[in-house]
Amino acid sequence: MLHIIRAIFLVVVLAVTISFAIQLSEQGKVTEDADEQMTFIYMYILIPSIAAVGVIMIDMFWRRKRLNVLGGLFFGLVAGLVLAYVITLVFDMIANIFPSLITNPIFPLAKWLLGAMAVFLCVTIVMQTKDEFRFIIPYVEFSKNSKGNQPMLLDTSAIIDGRIADIVDTKILQSELIVPRFVLAELQTIADSADKLKRNRGRRGLDILQRLQNNDIIEINILEFHIPTVTQAPDVDSKLVALGEHLSAKVVTNDYNLNKVASLRGVEVININDLANALKPIVLPGENMEVKIIKHGEEAGQGIGYLDDGTMIVVDQGRQFVGETISLLVTSVLQTSAGRMIFGKADPTIPPVSTKNPPTNPTA
Repeated sequence: MLHIIRAIFLVVVLAVTISFAIQLSEQGKVTEDADEQMTFIYMYILIPSIAAVGVIMIDMFWRRKRLNVLGGLFFGLVAGLVLAYVITLVFDMIANIFPSLITNPIFPLAKWLLGAMAVFLCVTIVMQTKDEFRFIIPYVEFSKNSKGNQPMLLDTSAIIDGRIADIVDTKILQSELIVPRFVLAELQTIADSADKLKRNRGRRGLDILQRLQNNDIIEINILEFHIPTVTQAPDVDSKLVALGEHLSAKVVTNDYNLNKVASLRGVEVININDLANALKPIVLPGENMEVKIIKHGEEAGQGIGYLDDGTMIVVDQGRQFVGETISLLVTSVLQTSAGRMIFGKADPTIPPVSTKNPPTNPTA
């Protein structure tokens, strides 16, 4: 459909320019001079056609169009033109008072330069602050279509965790990522903390955020929202939930409490821990697997081991095999938002493989 609209636009431009050229030739405004005929063809046929093709090319290659960008550009252009018109009226009033200024070549040049500067400054200022205001039309409300990709709000914990950047690299996410200003402020506060551990976590979060901004795969925006329900919320988690309700957005986090609160408020949540657990290999009770017993468990006789993805394995009567790799018979699997745990017991039919350093032979 877009290609059809572009083709119709090009045909209409060509038809209008050719029709206009024919009317001028019938009125006798085109002489038989070859140079004037070429100039006529360039001015009234080729230049409009090239301009139309240029507009179509810009439309085709500018894929990520945003309504607030176009609205900001239009508003800035209108404001700049109005200001330029006011400057022109002021200069004309000055010229009426001091007629001698009209003969000065600097006077009209200054008038046009100030007008152009006014348009430029209005457009650039509006484009840089387009996220600070909203257009309001009485009795009309524009809302995002929920059938498309919903935007995702990044929580501080999800940014510090860092796995969101790896998920983006897989190209599985198609939605816009939004980092509210209050989340960025909390991240900066953590990065400036006197506690070394918190300071390192905050700086890691800032590095992850910079990595996301430099990624061309997905669009990420840091935005300021002046919404009463958001600004009146007491803490960052409450602000995120309120903002998710307002924007019909999903909250990306690995905070268990925020997950529960958002779910109770009807806000969709993407828990990175749940996503990571969903991608782990499925283990069923009754299957055999090999695991290295690392340490003693909390209960008597228990041994603890880990898979390569960090999944904890609790082995009944595995304390005696610490430091050895044994064959495990899975008895049950516990899956929670905090992670996954596998319970099992050593398979008595398969002897363990020791990974401890063998004793050295005594010298004679």
